[in-house]
Amino acid sequence: MESKMADVIRFKYGPVAILPMEEKPEGALQFKEGRFGCVTAAFMAAAKRRRPAVFDRRTFGCPGGGVGLGFGDQYVGFPGGIECYISVGNPEFARSPEAQNIRFPTPLDEGEGYFRSSETARNFVDSLPMTDIPAQYVGFMPLELLTPAESPAVIVFLANTDQLAALSCLAHYDRGGDTAVISPFAAGCQSLFLLPYAEAEKDPPRAVIGLTDISARKHVDRDLLSFAVPYRMFRDMEASVEGSFLARDFWLRIRERNKE
Repeated sequence: MESKMADVIRFKYGPVAILPMEEKPEGALQFKEGRFGCVTAAFMAAAKRRRPAVFDRRTFGCPGGGVGLGFGDQYVGFPGGIECYISVGNPEFARSPEAQNIRFPTPLDEGEGYFRSSETARNFVDSLPMTDIPAQYVGFMPLELLTPAESPAVIVFLANTDQLAALSCLAHYDRGGDTAVISPFAAGCQSLFLLPYAEAEKDPPRAVIGLTDISARKHVDRDLLSFAVPYRMFRDMEASVEGSFLARDFWLRIRERNKE
């Protein structure tokens, strides 16, 4: 499958389609069962290596990854409470016998510091559009490998600031004053799939700017963010390329400086 936007905007890496699937593509990357892994890292590998990556309910890497990929509420039973882990930590739980053999990238007694309090963090978790997809796998597939018969759920572009500006402008091309693009706080994987997947059910849907998750940024090129588009919106944006600003001088000059 091809993209007019990719041809005109000229991204460093090709767009990646995300789709629920029942069969695993041949040669796909996949985490080992029971092993920790970052979904954002797998996404970047799929984009850079132009190779599919897949996940199922036993190989999503971490609880946040399970949530982000639509495998239900994997935060249930998180040691010491997910609302503590992503905010101020849980020193009392960290001292308990139950916690002694638990290892996460951030110590349980410190927390990640993304929210001022566990109550604020709980409000964030409760706001997530938890989803349990009706499929065996969720796959990251380079768009160029998709056949016309396949219908992805979400298309993700990796864009620098100039390219992100172009995508945002194009998203609003038919919207007038409606907000067509959002950038909410979320884990990297949640901004890639969970949130744009939920947007697909809205009328009209919105694109999601993501990979602003500081914990995931180490896996992402420093000048890139994600722009995740529900497939219906992607098709509308593709149809808007011809006749838009993308064929005019302002954009062509901006695109030229990206060759430097």
